[in-house]
This record gives sequence, structure tokens and C-alpha cells, in this order.
Amino acid sequence: MITTLIRYFNLTFLTLLILVMLSFGLAYFFPGDPIINLMGTNKLDSQPFLMLSSQQTNIFMQFWYYVQALLAGEWGVSFATGKPLYQDIMRLLPATLELSIYAVTIALILGIPLGFLAGMNYHKKIDNIFMSSSMIMYSFPVFWLALLLILLISLQAQWLPMSGRLSLLFNVPHYSGFILVDILVSDIENKRFAFNNAVQHLILPTLSVSFIAFAVFLRATRRSVADVLETQYIKSAQTRGLPGKTIFFRHVLRNALLPVLPILAVQISTLVTNVMIVETIFSWPGIGDWLIQAIYERDYPAIRTGMLLVSVVVVIITMSLECISQLIDPTRDRFAYARR
Repeated sequence: MITTLIRYFNLTFLTLLILVMLSFGLAYFFPGDPIINLMGTNKLDSQPFLMLSSQQTNIFMQFWYYVQALLAGEWGVSFATGKPLYQDIMRLLPATLELSIYAVTIALILGIPLGFLAGMNYHKKIDNIFMSSSMIMYSFPVFWLALLLILLISLQAQWLPMSGRLSLLFNVPHYSGFILVDILVSDIENKRFAFNNAVQHLILPTLSVSFIAFAVFLRATRRSVADVLETQYIKSAQTRGLPGKTIFFRHVLRNALLPVLPILAVQISTLVTNVMIVETIFSWPGIGDWLIQAIYERDYPAIRTGMLLVSVVVVIITMSLECISQLIDPTRDRFAYARR
């Protein structure tokens, strides 16, 4: 166990170091002064920035002071807004996390049980229906699905709002950044209507992101259940006359769930990409929409910081899930089901 933790810690540290080096190097490829591209201004008076901008400092020392500034939360200033990037990102990041968490939760809650149902009826009619449906769902581009939902549900049926996170009629104080949590802990009037409005704004973006993830979890779980049912110990249990429920809950359930964490780890990068696309389409005020706007406005410090943040989040979550799955079952090939 200790060896596994050390190995994944070293791998994560080296990966993060490479990402920080790439982030630092981007400032020298953008037009203009590299130091201003790093910090967004030449008027900061913090110690790391003063050492970073010193003419006597070589590039290796500049990188060291750049790392110190990152760790101190001094990520620079946005060209577009003139505000510290750390404040902008901490304000927008909860919206992206909220959308991602809800989408993954829906995909897991629906995909795993239906995957078990398909696996228990392997190569039967219901399994063929689920497999055909999941193949169609997996083939949908997320941007096309989001636009289709807007067209059908928002514009034609007018059932749900097509953009934003909350109606302008409600003024919810910022506590955690998670809109549903902030509404519940706030003292605003018409709290119930505000909560319902926030849920309505969440439905279409969440469905757009969870659509492909649901298909992936369904197919992976179905494959895992089918493989477990073919093992010798399951056939032996059936031969001994054990009830089907006993076999399922004692043997099939636990062993079939083991590949879910590796599959989730593999899907993290795809999930983040889909979230960023959906945020742009639905004008969801998260990191993805903010980063796309920064690219349009050539806000180089925001582009550099946003790309670094997204990469760091993906690496940390992916490595954490990989480490947990390896600790749970050290003998299993954690990428075997991802290749199927």
C-alpha cells in the first residue's frame, strides 16, 4: 500500500511539474513582454513578482519565483477585467464543479443499475436494446446534443430556460459558489421559487454532459457483469444451488463494480472537455465559458492560468481515482475495461 501511494505521488508530482513548466513557457510564446504575460501587469509589488521581473534573474530563477507566486495565490491580473485571476477563478470554479458533480452523479445512478440489468440479460432482447441505445448516445457530439435540447425543450416547448444559472429576479449571496447550496443557506425571500428556478437552469446543461458518460458507464458495467457471470466461481455457486439473489449480492455485485473507478478516471478528461463546451453553449458562468472568452479577448494571463488550472484538476482527480482503484484491487488491469 505504501509503495503504491509513493509511486502515484511521485507520478502526480512529476506530471504537475511538467504542467507548470509548460505554463511558464507559454508566456514566452505569446506576443509581448513574457513577465507581463505571466502576471498581467508590471505594477505588482509582491516579493515573488519583484524577483521574477528582476533583470539580473536568469530563466531558471524566474521559474522558481513563478512557482512561489503560484503557491502564494498570486496568479496575476487579467488583461480584460484588471482583477486578480485568483479571485476570478475561485468565484467561477464552483459553478464548473457543481455541473460536473451533478452530471457524473446522474450518469452513475442511471448507468450502473441499467448496466447490471443488461449484463444479467446478456445477449437477450433487453441487452440488445440497451447496447443499441448506448451506441447511439455515445455517438452524439456534445455540442450538437446541447443545441438540440435548446431547440426542442427551450425554444419550441418552452419548458426550461436556455441559458444562465439563475434568473435575474433573484439575488443570492455567494457563500460556497454552489448555487443550490447558497440558496438553501441564504435568507432571501421566495427561497423555494429561487431553488426551483436554479434546478430548471441546471437540467439541460447537466443532461448534455451526463449523456455520453451515462453510455460509457452502462457499457462498462454491462461488460463487467457479463465477465463475472462467466467466471468459474459463479458457475460453481450456481451448481451448488445457491439462490440467484445470494449469488448476485455476494459475488456478482462487488466484483462487477471494481472496474467503475478506473473507467471514471479515464473519463475525467472527456468530462472536463464536455463541461467546457456545454458552459459556452448555455452561458454557464464557469471556468470553461471564462476561458473561451479569455481566448477571444487574447487575455494571455487568463489563458495561461485557466489551462494550468484545468490540467491540474484533471491530473489530480485522475491520479487519485487510479490510486484508489489500485489499492482496492491490486491484481486487476485498471485499463482492461477502458479498452473494450
